[in-house]
Amino acid sequence: MTALQSYQWPLRVYYEDTDAGGVVYHSQYLNFMERARTEALRSSGFEHDALREIFGILFVVHHIQIDFKKPARFNEQLMIETQLIEVGRSLLRFEQRILRADALLIEAKVNVVCVDAVKFKPISIPQSIKLILSPHNK
Repeated sequence: MTALQSYQWPLRVYYEDTDAGGVVYHSQYLNFMERARTEALRSSGFEHDALREIFGILFVVHHIQIDFKKPARFNEQLMIETQLIEVGRSLLRFEQRILRADALLIEAKVNVVCVDAVKFKPISIPQSIKLILSPHNK
């Protein structure tokens, strides 16, 4: 398992992601970023179902700040960059960017909170997970 510093996930825009004009629906960008965060966690050795079963926790989105810069279109190849910039008591703070070649399409800051899988109340991120995910763990 490795520290989650920066992760890149390639994506192709499918027809189902777009409107009749072939432009990606604004809400689809949230799905793209969610998938990239999931893959980033997976690359560090954490599967969402295992986090629930073993640790009794879930990571849920608490806050998103998103800037739409340029649209993506049907069949384009995109890159979703995910960087974990802070690990708090119960918070993971990510910066994410969606790019097409060198063009910045989306820029977002995403706060994810660790919650108890049954009570859905915020709880501390287990120390063993913090040690692996910490941006300062090199």
